[in-house]
Amino acid sequence: MKLGLVTYEMAAQWDVDTIIANCREAGFEGVELRTTHAHGVEASLGTAERREVRQKFEDGGVRAYALGTAFEFHSPDPAEVRQNIEGTKACLQLAAELGMEGVKVRPNGIPADVPEEQTIGQIGASVREVAEAGADLGVYVWLEVHGIDSCRVDRMRKMIDIADHAHALLTFNCNDGETDDSGSCRGAYEMLKHKIGCVHLHELWIADSYPYQELLRYLKDDGYSGWVSYEGPGSSDAVVLMKCYRRMWDLMLAGE
Repeated sequence: MKLGLVTYEMAAQWDVDTIIANCREAGFEGVELRTTHAHGVEASLGTAERREVRQKFEDGGVRAYALGTAFEFHSPDPAEVRQNIEGTKACLQLAAELGMEGVKVRPNGIPADVPEEQTIGQIGASVREVAEAGADLGVYVWLEVHGIDSCRVDRMRKMIDIADHAHALLTFNCNDGETDDSGSCRGAYEMLKHKIGCVHLHELWIADSYPYQELLRYLKDDGYSGWVSYEGPGSSDAVVLMKCYRRMWDLMLAGE
């Protein structure tokens, strides 16, 4: 497993050079660049700018492994869904040119005035379409387990089953409500494990916030070798926090 950083929250105001320098100093191996953030890595970049960004990460020894977009496919408005699909395709092209592995998308809810199965089917079909485009470019689509109501693991399982494509995977997001009465995440993990392409962790230092040690054990036992990345708040000294996070990560892996 590889430790990465999601720019959402902590690194939202960092430019590319700062991201690379801080990740390198703290021992983070890669970064998921959340779109709309200060780093400016967007589909609007020209060819020369894309080459420059890729070269900076390669020279800096930090992998820009994914784009984290806010594209979503649950809207009852077909025009809005189409706009999000085409936006995802543009980001897949950008990701391919930057040498990235994936582009994260998400559901962000289940509209109350539309039958649930209709929305789930629409999300799944949309993910299949962008996954087909991603396959042509050698880039995965990672559907984040996300959104009020939509993040429920049984619903996410239906979405990814409907997508039914080798390049359609999930970002396991360690959400509230995924544990059983004993505090175990085993049920949620077992339902989604066959499609996990990326994992987001949050504040490891908060006791009982999520059974992270248990999750890491399952991932390790199943031979998962992908990205596991911190998505959460920063501090007045972000690099110190990152170094502490790296240390916690190492200790937790060693404990398994």
